[in-house]
Amino acid sequence: MSERQLSDNISNLLARVSRAVDKYQRPPGDVTVLAVSKTRSADTVREAAQLGLAAFGENYLQEALEKIEALADLDLQWHFIGPIQSNKTRAIAEHFHWVHSVDRLKIARRLSEQRPAHLPPLHICLQVNVSGEASKAGVRLAELPALAAAVADLPNLALRGLMAIPAPCDDLARQRAPFAALREAMTALALPQLDTLSMGMSGDLEAAIAEGATLVRVGTDIFGPRG
Repeated sequence: MSERQLSDNISNLLARVSRAVDKYQRPPGDVTVLAVSKTRSADTVREAAQLGLAAFGENYLQEALEKIEALADLDLQWHFIGPIQSNKTRAIAEHFHWVHSVDRLKIARRLSEQRPAHLPPLHICLQVNVSGEASKAGVRLAELPALAAAVADLPNLALRGLMAIPAPCDDLARQRAPFAALREAMTALALPQLDTLSMGMSGDLEAAIAEGATLVRVGTDIFGPRG
């Protein structure tokens, strides 16, 4: 992809987010674009950063670590958004600012124990299986309060909010329903530090913004189709 195309994509996406923010009467600046940069090169991420993006989401640990090292001269915020295996927690705890995909207390404990003492607490979103799909990762809504209470007590983590990846659909009202359920679940937790809803992607970000998303995770609409 050319730099001009990347620039156009980012401009169009930010305008789309801005329109949704205005339409649903959200405060200006309340929604951050998290650029999903998995499989994209460090050079492409650098170009996106030069065009104004600062938060990048990665799914694959080894690929992400190489990019983090290559781009260490930039002031970027790195979010781990993929499945977490126990043998990957140390590197995640050492190199990322945020983790969106925590759905087990065992993983949260390891991230807390392995977070280096010189770094600030690791920002955590709990992944919720809001659609109740058997094939989807995430804690079930009924089990969320107990997990949230336990994670909130861990010393080197900052529990910030919830993340979900609902089943895809094309109807706006049906898209909004699971996002509303996630928002209501976060409100019901009644934990004052919770301020983040990581929800919405290229195909449903308007519905997510309507229901309170503060982080929308966008890949293809920024970087184009993966090769």
